[in-house]
Amino acid sequence: LKFTSRDRELSVALGPSSHLIMVKSTAMKAKQPAMKAKGMSKLLTHGSVDKATVWKATKMTREQWLKHQEGMEAKWPLPDYMNGEKGHMQFRPETFAKVTCWTENTKILYRPHAKAPGSKSHIRYEKYSRAKTVGEALQLCTYPADWCWDLERGFIKVVGGHIRDEPLNISKVDESKLTPVDKAIHTWYKRELARKLGLPLAELAVYQGCNESLEDRANRLLAQKDAKEILEAAERQGRIVSDEDVLKVLQRWSFMKNMSRSNVLPKGQEWVYSDTLGELRDRTGDVHLTSATRRYPQVAELFARWLTDRLPDEVKHFKFTSMNVNCNYAAALHRDAGNFGPSFIRAFGEFTGGQLNYWPDDSGAPTPLEKSGLTKANRVQFDLSKQLALFNGNCAHSVEPFEGQRYSIVWFTIGCHDLISPEDREKLQRLSILCPEPNEDPYALLRAPKGARAAKKMVAAAQKSKPPYRSFVKTQVEKRRPSKSALKEAAKRRLKPELAKSFYTVEARRASFLKRTAKDGKVMKKTKQ
Repeated sequence: LKFTSRDRELSVALGPSSHLIMVKSTAMKAKQPAMKAKGMSKLLTHGSVDKATVWKATKMTREQWLKHQEGMEAKWPLPDYMNGEKGHMQFRPETFAKVTCWTENTKILYRPHAKAPGSKSHIRYEKYSRAKTVGEALQLCTYPADWCWDLERGFIKVVGGHIRDEPLNISKVDESKLTPVDKAIHTWYKRELARKLGLPLAELAVYQGCNESLEDRANRLLAQKDAKEILEAAERQGRIVSDEDVLKVLQRWSFMKNMSRSNVLPKGQEWVYSDTLGELRDRTGDVHLTSATRRYPQVAELFARWLTDRLPDEVKHFKFTSMNVNCNYAAALHRDAGNFGPSFIRAFGEFTGGQLNYWPDDSGAPTPLEKSGLTKANRVQFDLSKQLALFNGNCAHSVEPFEGQRYSIVWFTIGCHDLISPEDREKLQRLSILCPEPNEDPYALLRAPKGARAAKKMVAAAQKSKPPYRSFVKTQVEKRRPSKSALKEAAKRRLKPELAKSFYTVEARRASFLKRTAKDGKVMKKTKQ
C-alpha cells in the first residue's frame, strides 16, 4: 500500500500507532472495487441475493419497463410448437432438439427488456441480452438452461449463423476442437438426461472413438437395464423370452446410422439404422466382438435367447456368430456373399407390408443380380411378423415396402468364423450365441445355392435333397420350455458390461494381427513338415 504526503501528515498528528489506522483505511479503499465486482458476479451467476442488492443494481423502474412491453407480444411470438402456451421448467423435446444443435457462431437476437425489474433475472437479462451469438451469450454468464427458458417464452430468436443438423457427437470429435459452447451444452444435456431417465451421471460418460452420442449412450443404458431385468424375470418364471420382451428393448435401443451396408441401401439413401451384435470382421481384417456387445451384453443375450429358446427340433443344431439388428428400412435386392451357412430372420413391431422376398433358386455369386433371372414367379415370400424364416443369405433377397414401425433381427454366421479367438468363443457361449466349429458344414440344414461357386462346396450329392428354405409359425416354435438347470446356468455365466474407453486401440489391433500371423506361421510350418 502506498501513502501520500497527506497520509503522512495525518500520521504525525495522530501519534505513533496511527500507521495501523492508515493501513486499514487504505486497505478498505482498495477492497471496494473488488467488493463491487464480487457483488455483481453474484448477481450474474447462480445463487440467492437479497432484494436490497438487487434493487440497488436495477437501473429501470417498473413504469419504464411496462412502457417497453407495449406491442412486444406481437413482435416476439412464442415458437409454433409451444401452441400458444409458455413453457415451464420441464422443457419440451423440441426445445432440447433445437438448443443442442446450436454452436458458438449461431446468431441470436434477444427481445429488449423482456424480464421485469426487481429480480436477479432482470439484471442478468439486461446484461446478456446484448449478445449477438450463442458464444457471446455464454461469455455473458448465461447457461443452456437460460437459452431453453428464453426460447420457450419467445425471448430469443435464431437469425442465422452456423446451426448443426443434429446434436454434436463428441465421441467423433477431437477434444481439442471442442468450443466452450460445445462443452457447456454437452455437460448440461448430460445432467438433464441423467435426471430425466434416472441414470447415474457417471454412467453417461461418452469417449472419443466409441461412436456413441450422449443420447445414444443414455438410451442404450436403458435398453441394457431392461434386457437384464427381462432375462432375470424369465429365469424366475421359467419361461422363454417373448416377442413383447424383444420389442420393448428394440424400442429402447438407439440405432446407429450405418453407411457401410451399401448392398442393402434403398435407392436414394446413404445410410440405414442397423447395428451388429456378436462378432464382426473390421476393415483391417481383425475379428472381434463389437463394442456394442461388450458395453451392453444383456441386449445381445436377450436377442440370442429369443431364438435359442424356440429352435424347433429339425433345426436345433443351428449355429450363429452375429446378429444384424435393423430399424425401419426395406432392404434393397442383395446377396450376403460373406455369410457362412443359413440365416434366421424375424420382424417385430406394429407394421403392414415388409415381407421378405427370397429367390431360393438364385445361382448366387458371382452371377450378377440383373442376369440371374429373378422374377416374381420364382420368388418365395415370408410374412416375418408371423413367421420365423431360415434362408440362405448367399441367394438374392429383399424386403417389400411397409408402413408403421418395423424392426428385424437376422441371426447369421460370418464367413471368417474360424478366426474367432478362444476368448471370444467363450464369451459368445455365455451370451447364448452358439458359435459353429471351424470345420462346420454350412449346408447341414439347407441345400447350397445352385451357382458354380456353391456347387464346389457341396460335400455330397445327398445335399441336393435338403430344402432350400424353412419357415415356422408361432405355434410351432413356442411349445418348448427351457429347463430349470439351463436357466440357472445362463444366470450363473452372465457377462457383465465392459466400460473401457476404447476396446480396439491401434496397439490392440497390432497385437491381434501379430498373434494371428504367428499362428498362421506355425500352421504353415507344420504343413511343410
